[in-house]
Amino acid sequence: MDGGRRVLRSLREPVEALFDVAHPHPVQAGSIHAGSLQPGAYSAPYVNSTASQPAERRVRPPAAAAPRAERGRLSRLAALPGIGTAALALLFGGVGFAGVAHNGGYAEFVARNGAPRDIVARALGFSIEVVTISGLGELSEGDVLAASGVKPTHSLLFLDAETIRERLTALPLVESARVLKLYPDRLIIALEGRRPFALWQRDGKLSVVAADGVVIDEMRDERFLGLPFVVGEGAEKRLDEYMRLLEAAGDLKSRVRAGILVSGRRWSLDMTNGVEVKLPEQDPEAALAVLQRLQREARILDKDVISIDLRAPGRVAARLSEEAAAARAAASSRGSHKGGQT
Repeated sequence: MDGGRRVLRSLREPVEALFDVAHPHPVQAGSIHAGSLQPGAYSAPYVNSTASQPAERRVRPPAAAAPRAERGRLSRLAALPGIGTAALALLFGGVGFAGVAHNGGYAEFVARNGAPRDIVARALGFSIEVVTISGLGELSEGDVLAASGVKPTHSLLFLDAETIRERLTALPLVESARVLKLYPDRLIIALEGRRPFALWQRDGKLSVVAADGVVIDEMRDERFLGLPFVVGEGAEKRLDEYMRLLEAAGDLKSRVRAGILVSGRRWSLDMTNGVEVKLPEQDPEAALAVLQRLQREARILDKDVISIDLRAPGRVAARLSEEAAAARAAASSRGSHKGGQT
């Protein structure tokens, strides 16, 4: 469907008889064919299960061998509408189930055909015919279905919507999910995806994170180079704080290359020309207002400095580069020498 909604193909196919009750040869499980939940056709292979007991041991004694009173009760029971058929189905179903369990093939049988309750529910019309997914974002329908665990062998009747929702929200690209069962045979999955919000660097590793700090993926290409950039342990969880600092920087925002969280307490700003601006732990916005004034009046960021320390209220400390410090020392020495000669 348009608008980011995907409708998958039908899952429902006729369920064949699970046990052959007309012949004494070994019991053979039926084949369940269902349309795939994922691209490509799905066909559950046959599962063979041989009863370990000889056929004659499953044959009931002749009615004549039973006491007369018992025969009377059985006759009256069998005369009730539908009782004989149901009893026969239960009898042979129980014998077949016991044979499968005895041979250790029950787990394989369930994996291929579904749990017995799902088999019955599908036969009653509660198969999963249509799965509708919205909000895929960067995910594919195959990713969603694989994470949800929904399979053609499941039935809508016994599908646990809350479990599926928890599985989907565990995906890094999914922020929230809604799972709705529409009886008899439709499943709705609505996703709210996480979007790339910032870049986070820790221990030399660069990751793309969402607004809530959840890592979406590793940085693999240049698509996200324009995102805000934070560095340090815990910086990805304080993105809203960093974004407020960028807004407080005003016209200098475009000159901020990254925010560095120092010891989990305060921020330093790495400017595009390599200057480090050290902000205080308390009221960093006020310090940024001082930086803007210094830039307007003295073009401090354009000087030959490597850091500007604004951590102490009412005080600004600028550290010169080695070249600038050497040139300043030389100029000071020349000035002192001239002064001595005068």
